[in-house]
Amino acid sequence: SSAARSRAMAAAARWCYRGDPQEAQSAPLVQFSNGKLQNSENMDFTLYKSKDASNPRKKHQRILTSETDRLSYVGKNFGSGVLKCNSLCRYFVGVLDKDAGQMEVYNAELFNMQPLLSDDLIDDDPSDYQNKSYREKVDSCIEAFGTNKQKRALNSRRMHQVGSETLNVAVTKAAENIIETKGVAALVSDAAQDDLQDVSLFLPPCQEDADRPENVYRFEDILSPAEYEALQTPAAAFVSITPEAILQKTEEKSHCSFVLEELKSMPLSEDRADHKARCLWFLDALIKFSFQKVIKKKHAMGPDCPHVINSKLMKNFTALTYNNGSLQNLISASMKAKITAYVIALALHINNFQTDLTVLQRDMKLRENRILEIAKAMRLKISKRKGPSGLTEDEDHKLATLSLPLPVYKPSGSQRKRKKMT
Repeated sequence: SSAARSRAMAAAARWCYRGDPQEAQSAPLVQFSNGKLQNSENMDFTLYKSKDASNPRKKHQRILTSETDRLSYVGKNFGSGVLKCNSLCRYFVGVLDKDAGQMEVYNAELFNMQPLLSDDLIDDDPSDYQNKSYREKVDSCIEAFGTNKQKRALNSRRMHQVGSETLNVAVTKAAENIIETKGVAALVSDAAQDDLQDVSLFLPPCQEDADRPENVYRFEDILSPAEYEALQTPAAAFVSITPEAILQKTEEKSHCSFVLEELKSMPLSEDRADHKARCLWFLDALIKFSFQKVIKKKHAMGPDCPHVINSKLMKNFTALTYNNGSLQNLISASMKAKITAYVIALALHINNFQTDLTVLQRDMKLRENRILEIAKAMRLKISKRKGPSGLTEDEDHKLATLSLPLPVYKPSGSQRKRKKMT
């Protein structure tokens, strides 16, 4: 009985016995091969017995059938698909009388219920054989002459094909019920809201009801006061940088083009220059961090990066993965998009909420469509202008502007068509 308790099975709620009720010696227990029974109240079971009572092997043969709104099931205690557990252990069913406090125990037998498919029904009329498809003819040969392995593969394939038509009907009915309940307008609104929620996973917090552009993507959501304070020491070299030093850094390519170009126009005010230097240093660190794939070092940005900044990068811009028995920090595609969004937001604060996306795109080695899609998701207005002096000035650059009211974001639903193979 302990083995019976350990198996996930459902007792038949109602079953009738075709034959002499006096000969019913055991109660049927059922389990379903393609799922678990959630509600037994809507199931009707019928038990059949062999009429050959004189044959000692056949007189105990039983067939149990059941029907639902969508499928019919059949299970039997003989043949190639019989469960071996019935011969290895015994099952019992206990019926407890709560009033008397007594339990009656009955013998039980386990049946494995399998879907009864239309293909399983053998038509005795030979004339219909010619109308069958090639696949149906092969399946008939496997049923009659195939090996056990081939028969198991056939049953597995048929079970995966069960309900394709039934499933379509069920899905259509469920969709009609949802449309009837909520209405088309509400469903379209829900779908748009879901798209916005998916996009917002990698965007900085957006204050849609902000009264000024600087409050849409608040600076405190990009850099906390503690993180901003930690940037004072590493960014000090940017505050009073000379043109010669900028030229040397340009030749060495030690910083991205956006940072080098902004260093040429540092504010005269010491406080404003210090603020811009900290922002540029962190933006440069974000771009360099985005080029890494798997973070193996504890200090990914080197010893010059403050501990609080390094922790922020690892915590907010990497995905934790499990590989070769150890945990690793990975910069996935979604994390790359998140870094790009924060770089754009920080560049907006640096450039009075208007920034050159083409320069950032090339610094981060992105496709133009990718950075434009992220900028549109951030509710920025996209325009064109000539490139800045010294940076391919003959070429049109994409310019992103943060202005109020924010435009409505419309996610791109178009997909590139695949080329036909010739």
